[in-house]
This record gives sequence, structure tokens and C-alpha cells, in this order.
Amino acid sequence: MKFLRDITEFIFLEDLPKKADIIIVPGNTWPQPARRAAALYQAGMAPYIVVSGRYSKGRSAFEGPSCDRECYKGPYAAEADFLTDVLMQAGVPGEAILQEREATFTLENAEYIRKMLEEKHLPIKRAIICCQAFHARRCRMYFEYVFQDREIEFLMCPAVTQGISRDNWAESKKGLETVLGELRRCGEQFSWMLQ
Repeated sequence: MKFLRDITEFIFLEDLPKKADIIIVPGNTWPQPARRAAALYQAGMAPYIVVSGRYSKGRSAFEGPSCDRECYKGPYAAEADFLTDVLMQAGVPGEAILQEREATFTLENAEYIRKMLEEKHLPIKRAIICCQAFHARRCRMYFEYVFQDREIEFLMCPAVTQGISRDNWAESKKGLETVLGELRRCGEQFSWMLQ
């Protein structure tokens, strides 16, 4: 059905990676986006990876990774700590990882990362973002909004998490709820951004 293809193309953004100044992993509790970032780093796509996130808005602590906890035992005080562990287990050296540990949702990821980059005087012309696949559209929307006065190209290089991909999202209740929830939030949040 064409409308399902249209939703898929809108939500599941993915660009071919190109050499960039930085790779960004917005806060989340899944290892796959950080693993994708590590692979891109090891392929020489960027000299630094920024991990961002404290814990989800409405929570009082980071409740741990959403994966095999035998691999990632922690303890982790923040999403950024978990994502750093994923990167280091994948062979990324600590000096290549920059942490932002305050953000509790995606807009804050973008805002706090911008602040950190400015404080470190890191000039950025191109950034690769490794997020959850179904979150790519809204993630790009926030980063482009926060950095709108700068000429930065954001390339989306997401990873499939929770078993929800562009090929299967409409086949399960969880996939439908997740992707249609992203579609709804894109509209709602774009509306207030324009005001």
C-alpha cells in the first residue's frame, strides 16, 4: 500500500556515510546505535564520537540497558556511561569519546551537544547521527532545528533496535504503535517549533 511506503520513507531516514567531523549517538538504552557508531569510527568516518544522555524524562535514574545485561553490567549512572561502555567494548579508545550526561530527551540531546561543542571550540561542518532506525526523522528534525543558524550537514546512519525496521514495522502491533507514535510526535513537535 502506497501510504505505508510513504510513512516508511518519511520516518526511516538513512544516508550513506561520508567522512565527518563527529559521530553523534543520542541517548537511548540499546547498544545497536553505539555499535554502528563504533563501526563508522573504525572505518575512519570521524575522529570523535559524542554520546549523550542522562536518563529518560520522567525517571529519577538510569534503569539500565535494554539488552543482554550479561554483556553490559554497569553500574551506569547515565545513558552516556552505558553508551561509552558499548563503544569501548567495540574497540573505540576513550580519548575519542566525548560525553554529554544531562539530556533527558532528544531536543536536549541536540541543545546540550551544541553547547558542549561550542565550549570545546570544535568546528563542525558534517555530523553523522547514529540513532534508533524509527527515530531518525524526529532526531534529524531536532538537530537541524537546534543548529539552524550553522551550516552543518547531518547524515542519518541509524541502527535497527527492538526488532523494528523499515521492512517490518507494519507487521506487528509494537511496530505500528512505535512508528505511528513517531509520526504523531513529528507533527505535534514540529508545530510548536514553528511557533
